[in-house]
Amino acid sequence: MDRLLRFFLRRFIRRGNLLFTTACGTSFRCGDGSGAPVAVRFLTASAQRRFLIDPELAFGEIYMDGEFVVERGSIADVLAIAMDQTDLAPGWAKLQWWFRYLGRYLIQFNPRRRAKRNASHHYDLDGRLYALFLDADKQYSCAYFESADATLDDAQLAKKRHVAAKLLVAPGHRILDIGSGWGGLGIYLAESCGADVTGVTLSDEQLRASNARAAEKGLTGSARFLAQDYRDVPGPFDRIVSVGMFEHVGIAHYDTYFKRCAELLADDGVMLLHSISRSEGPGITNPWIAKYIFPGGYLPALSEVLPAIERAGLLVCDIEILRLHYAETLKAWRERFLARREEAEKLYDARFVRMWEFYLASSEMTFRKQNTMVFQIQMSKRQGVVPITRDYIIREEARLRGVERDQRPRLQLAGE
Repeated sequence: MDRLLRFFLRRFIRRGNLLFTTACGTSFRCGDGSGAPVAVRFLTASAQRRFLIDPELAFGEIYMDGEFVVERGSIADVLAIAMDQTDLAPGWAKLQWWFRYLGRYLIQFNPRRRAKRNASHHYDLDGRLYALFLDADKQYSCAYFESADATLDDAQLAKKRHVAAKLLVAPGHRILDIGSGWGGLGIYLAESCGADVTGVTLSDEQLRASNARAAEKGLTGSARFLAQDYRDVPGPFDRIVSVGMFEHVGIAHYDTYFKRCAELLADDGVMLLHSISRSEGPGITNPWIAKYIFPGGYLPALSEVLPAIERAGLLVCDIEILRLHYAETLKAWRERFLARREEAEKLYDARFVRMWEFYLASSEMTFRKQNTMVFQIQMSKRQGVVPITRDYIIREEARLRGVERDQRPRLQLAGE
């Protein structure tokens, strides 16, 4: 088995500097020697066998099970090397990919009950877990880094500002936030833009937190959050926004999604869709991610999304591609999570922590080394709703910065 493992890995890993040690103690080096040296070890023959049979699924499993360890560097370094290679996967791995591709409609079939179960799998974890690594506003989606030295909190605020600017929100606008998370974006739109926001989520944990946060800010009249599927929301709305939810819709439901959004959107309304995407065309969800992290999830290609938008009768006004913003976001999450890994182990266990580390590291490297991106698609139902040049975004962001400054609590000096 060691010979087969060495043959496969040396054929696959042509760049980098990666030393492997097998369960029998045999060592061999892969790559061209470039970059920092990284060393890993298989602890069991079973781990080697599972890896050879189904590398895409088994790699994450043997790491989280403690049967594959990194002796020099980190799992992020290993994944950076692995994802930086030319595709030289063996024939059986390509065959597995095609079987998974043919079955993706079934895997991504997300009727209401299944959609809620899938959402609960990830988003109803202990809320204290997310507090370990997210920003103060608990934004669990791609941040917007306006400068290289921006903090995570600054970048997440900039993301909300950027989204609000594209929505062209006016006071009193009725806004639907599909997949409202912990309520941060909806509360921002209510507080900074004067909008009337309805957020919908399938996560009980997020629902409780969102409504509690709105109550703390005295915004229950203008920011309400409901446990509701987007297919069941009554309208109409002046604005619709969805950030980080479309990845859970499922390719079989794209027509349903956009047709329902078109029904809910007012004739002079604006919609903004923010989603992770793939730039190399239709594909599959990594089987490890689908099994352990996001069941039913899928990162769409633009070629799969735009036809559904057209069929729904919506007009695309603007498309922006954010490339490395999510890589920087995930890096910040990973570093913050690992800095508090002992707290995470107390919430769950060491296996869970390794699973979460692998998830954050592998997600980061898909943005750094492969063709994963984020798109923001702005839509309307008729021409003339959105300005014909994009400089309005800059002006609106500048205005919102002023609003944010005015909303900050003033420091009170002693004796005042």
